[in-house]
Amino acid sequence: MPTMKRIQYHQYGGPEVMRLEEVEVPTPGKRQLLVRVMAASANPADFVLRSGRLRLVTGRRFPRGLGHDFAGVVERVGDGVTRFKPGDAVFGGLMMRPAGAFAEWAVADEKNTAKKPAELSFEEASSIATAGTTGMSAVVKSFKVQAGQRVFITGCLGAVGRTAAQFALLRGASVAGSCRDTARADAEALGIDPVVGFGFDPAPFAGRFDLVFDTAGALPLDVARSMLKPGGRIVDPVLSPGKIVRGLFSRQYKPEMVLWNSKDLEAMGQAAAQGQVRFPVARTVPLDQAIGALTELETRRTPKGGKLVITC
Repeated sequence: MPTMKRIQYHQYGGPEVMRLEEVEVPTPGKRQLLVRVMAASANPADFVLRSGRLRLVTGRRFPRGLGHDFAGVVERVGDGVTRFKPGDAVFGGLMMRPAGAFAEWAVADEKNTAKKPAELSFEEASSIATAGTTGMSAVVKSFKVQAGQRVFITGCLGAVGRTAAQFALLRGASVAGSCRDTARADAEALGIDPVVGFGFDPAPFAGRFDLVFDTAGALPLDVARSMLKPGGRIVDPVLSPGKIVRGLFSRQYKPEMVLWNSKDLEAMGQAAAQGQVRFPVARTVPLDQAIGALTELETRRTPKGGKLVITC
């Protein structure tokens, strides 16, 4: 059997459990694609899953691959695939349980894959799935932001926050947000106003917003509620079992689960290709140097200003 390199782990834990290992090239199943990965981007969710915080969902079968967002070229298609053929340039997201985008090859579901616009590089396209789906879903699907409404985004220059801000502004909403003090000018250039630091005083914002999108999932719930207008909503994309239960009993609070689909991916790809939305890349590293870069991203939060992309 042909083999490939893949970053994986044999137990839940910190960055030290990651290994670059030789494994068999996977075989696509029904309605799946075998993709030669050209680029894959990292997300905080990758580290959350590897830590075992969602082991009730991800299970206890090892080794497990790491990484979800990818872009590459279709090598082979499984039975029932109708939208893709070998040689197509594609991008998308791997599901939570299988994961494994930080590899030379990956198996993707047809329903979670889209054709890559020619205007986008593989690196740019690999940055779309998680940040794009989460950010767009919060403002377009979960809340359906409309012109004239007011949105507050914590971490407004993170990948998810930046995406949400761009889609909200495209829909005619006004956007305020928090970011590190040194990046205030970047947020203002994006159209976010006012911009505050992470340790902001919420008192001036009492009752001002239709949507509070807490991209880091760390804003105290009472603070977020105080910032809402009547009928407003809090969206939180950082899941935990407790938050999922809370969302079942609250009309104000909604935990946001990332669910990719090809239609949304195609829309985001076209928006990026037309320059309406940007998914910036801050750093690229080859697969054989990726564990060090992933560890730095997790422990030091660098690079900033865009995604860490692993190339193969």
